[in-house]
Formats: sequence, C-alpha cells, structure tokens
Amino acid sequence: MTDIHVHSPNIIVEIHPEHPPTTWRTYFTFSTDHKVIGIQYLVTSFIFLLLGGIFAMVIRGELITPEADLVDRTVYNAMFTMHGTVMLFGWTFPSLVGLSNYLVPLMIGARDMAFPRLNAAAFWMVPVVGILLMVSFLVPGGPAQAGWWSYPPVSLQNPTGELINGQFIWLVAVAISGVSSIMGAVNFVTTIVKMRAPGMGFFKMPVFVWAVFSAQIIQLFGLPALTAGAVMLLCDLSVGTAFFDPAKGGNPIFFQHFFWFYSHPAVYVIILPVFGIFSEIFPVYSRKPLFGYKVVAISSMVIAGVSGLVWVHHMYASGTPGWMRIVFMVSTMCVSVPTGIKVFAWVATIWGGKLRLNTPMLFALGALVMFVFAGITGIMLSSVPVDIHVNNTYFVVGHFHYVLYGTVTMGMYAAIYHWFPKMTGRMYSEGLGKLHFWLAFIGTNLNFLPMHPLGLQGMLRRVSSYAPELAFWNVIASIGGFLLGMSTLPFILNIVGSWVDGKKASDNPWRAIGLEWMVSSPPPVENFDEIPIVISEPYGYGKSEPLTAARE
Repeated sequence: MTDIHVHSPNIIVEIHPEHPPTTWRTYFTFSTDHKVIGIQYLVTSFIFLLLGGIFAMVIRGELITPEADLVDRTVYNAMFTMHGTVMLFGWTFPSLVGLSNYLVPLMIGARDMAFPRLNAAAFWMVPVVGILLMVSFLVPGGPAQAGWWSYPPVSLQNPTGELINGQFIWLVAVAISGVSSIMGAVNFVTTIVKMRAPGMGFFKMPVFVWAVFSAQIIQLFGLPALTAGAVMLLCDLSVGTAFFDPAKGGNPIFFQHFFWFYSHPAVYVIILPVFGIFSEIFPVYSRKPLFGYKVVAISSMVIAGVSGLVWVHHMYASGTPGWMRIVFMVSTMCVSVPTGIKVFAWVATIWGGKLRLNTPMLFALGALVMFVFAGITGIMLSSVPVDIHVNNTYFVVGHFHYVLYGTVTMGMYAAIYHWFPKMTGRMYSEGLGKLHFWLAFIGTNLNFLPMHPLGLQGMLRRVSSYAPELAFWNVIASIGGFLLGMSTLPFILNIVGSWVDGKKASDNPWRAIGLEWMVSSPPPVENFDEIPIVISEPYGYGKSEPLTAARE
C-alpha cells in the first residue's frame, strides 16, 4: 500500500489507511491497546453513571415531599452512600482516565502507554470495584450507609454482627480502586515523561497532556493516604485494631486527615483534565490560538502543588485550631489564582473568534459557565465563617454538584462529542447532540441551584425528611433531577446509533490541530507507522507562517 502524507498547519505525518478491524468482541478482551482500554473505561464508567443516576432518582423522589414516604430510612442512607460512591469511583475518575488513556499517546506521538499490561490490569480492577459495590446489596444489613466519606465512628458500627457486611465490602472496593488509580498514575507519568515524540519538549505538549500530567502527579502523592486510611479503617472494622475507634482509644479525626489529604486534591485530579478539554476545544471552535499557552500549562502544575495544602478546609467544624483554620483558608483561596488565569485565557481565546456552536462547543461553554458559578461558591466556602455556617448543609452539596456534574460531566460530554469521530470513524447527529445539551444544561441548573438557598436555610445533607417550608425548592430540585436523568436518553440514542450506522467521518472533521487528528479515524493499532518529529508549537491557528512537524 502506498504511503499517504497528510498535511496540516502544524504537522505532516505519514499514515497507512488500512489496519486490522476492531469488532465489538475486542472490548471484552484483555487488550493492551491504549485506545481499546480507553473506550473500555468510557463505556464501563457510563454504565456506572446510569446506575448512580438511578440512585439519585430515588433520592430526589424521596425529597420531593417533606415526609419520608418513599423508601425506608435505612434504604435511603444506603442509596445516598452508593450514589456518591458509584458516581466518584465508578464514573468520574474512570471516565477521565479512559479519555486520557485514549488521547495521551496519540497527542504525544507515542504508539502506546509505557506499561500496556499494567494499563489493562488497572482497567479490569474497575469492574471488580463495581461488582463488589453491587454485591453489598445482598449481604445482611445491605450496603454501606455511612456516606461516601465513611467517617468513623459511624462507619465502624456493625449492627448485624457479621464480619462480611456492607461497610467491609465498601472499604475493600475503595482500596482496590485506589490501587488501580495508583497503577494508572505511574503509567501516565512515565508515558508523558519518557515517550514523547522527538522534538516534543514539555512546552510543545498540548495543554490536555499538561493537565493529565499534573492530575496524575497528585494521584501519586495523595492517593496512597486515602488507600492507607481505607485499609486501616478496614482493620478496625474486621480484626479489632483501634486506629480510629474512639471506644478503644483511637482518634476518628485522624481518619479525616487521611481522607481529605487526598480527597480534596482529588477534586483537582478530576477538574484538571476537564480544564485540558476546554483548552483543546475552545481554540478549535473559535478558530483562534489558545491565549497564553505557556501560562495555562504552568498553571496546571501550580494548581497541583497548591492542592496539597488545602485539605483542612473540610475540617473547620472538626475542632480545628483557630490558627490552622486561618492558614488553610488562605491556602484554599490561593487556588483561585491559577484557576482564574485559565478562565481569563479561555475567555480571551473565545473573544472575537469565529465561533461554531457545535455540540462540543455548547457543552464546553455550558460547563465553563457552571464552573465559574461553582468557583464563586467555592471561594465562599473557603472562608471560615461561611463554611462553619453552611457546614454539612445542601449549600455544600449544591457547590459540589456544580463542580462534579455541571463542570466535569458536562466537560466529559464535550470531549466525547469532540473526539467521537476520531474514536469511531463516524459522525454523530448534531440535532440529538444539541437536544442533549439543552436538557442537561437546564436540568443541571434546576437540580443543583435550589440546593444553595436550601443550605442557607439550614437543610442538612443526607436527611430524608425536612421542614415543610423547604418544600418549594426541593420540588424544583427534584424536577431538575428527573429532567437530568431524561437528558441521557438522546445521548445514548445518538452515540449508539451513530457508532453503528452514522455518517462516515473524515480524519479531521473539525479542522483541528494536534497529532491525534493527523492519523486515520479510527487510528491504526499502533497509531503511527513511524514516530513523528515535532518541530512546532501547538495551537497555531491564525499564525502568519504555519508551523510544521516532519519525519526523518
């Protein structure tokens, strides 16, 4: 077969258009192809999103009336715990790892991840985690009921007296998830440091790669603390140790430090790749270079560094000394500086551009708007007086969901639509995509915006009944929740239908810049016949002299 040369303003690469076909059976094998693993992560995590959404529907169904009249309070507590657990450990982290798995080697000109078998093993731990969580519904007493935080001493209660109970299984699942994520972090950091194409220095990497690199460094340094805390709590629950059990002389606050030392930086683990998604999408659909590329790239590393100094702001109400509250209030507010730099750069990129409001751009813009709102409430929560006032209320729940759904999930939808033609070789339906966006955008705001006035009026999280005067906002939130659930239907129809019988996509339907767009759609098994040599900087839209990459 004759080689084909593909030219873009940035890159010239040589590709072979034919490659072994990938069938549906491929995705049920222990494949070591990073692209197959990436899609395995994405599909598996989306199933968890649907499952977590069902739990959310039960919660909002209960809260649509002031009385607890839908499910038993024990079942409600279990649903609340499992909703948070599944959404975080089943959807948010794995989906972003899946997207990063698919894109990073393509973006840096590598044929695969550094450790392909480790990569596959890390993925197959994720279904195990999900199966364990679902099995916990079948043990005596049902699944864990202590919330996704699982603070002791509540999480050490064992009313059934059984060794293998729901909380035990929950802790095992979380520990396995932690090991999987650590394995993935080792793989990503090694791949990005060691496997970049010749000529691709750090400041020639796409911003998405910078974001993934920063996030995975946080994983390497922070995640062992949560995994260790989960194992220690498991020992307290099963073999009689007394790390956190106050009845035996343990210190439950000690667990909070283990938990939040990772779990607040974990917010940046999941938000940084979404920031990278914004930085890839806005230039493409604005037809402008990314404003301030180097500053945006460095800001990801600054966020990663500062993220390790903010965990105690979740513990202002836990007997934290006054001086420590002040220190962590200041450090938490400092995170807004590099984050604000990114927002300024995105707005400057969009400003004056030739905007194309395709589905990916709509989702990215919607996610950015909701992130700005979440950032404003986040600054409020970093303040000690405000945080203590709304501690453990729905104000915090609303803020958290604007980050987790309004920003991260909406950002993931933007990425899936944007790279869908590259992953599948098919185009999606713009009509269904835009219907999905408007249902999701309206549903998100109807669901989570009312939680802020509810929290300010003192409605506590995890409750299944509440004062009648709070009913109005809860009804609005429940309607939004049901609308949000409905919004997944056009997405499923669009993605499945388009993947099976969509219009064939060109290699670069968006006229985007980046190595991943210079290979066929879907890419060949090993991405590149020969590793490209990069001689340009990224994001070259509007350059008077096009920059290129070439081969030896």
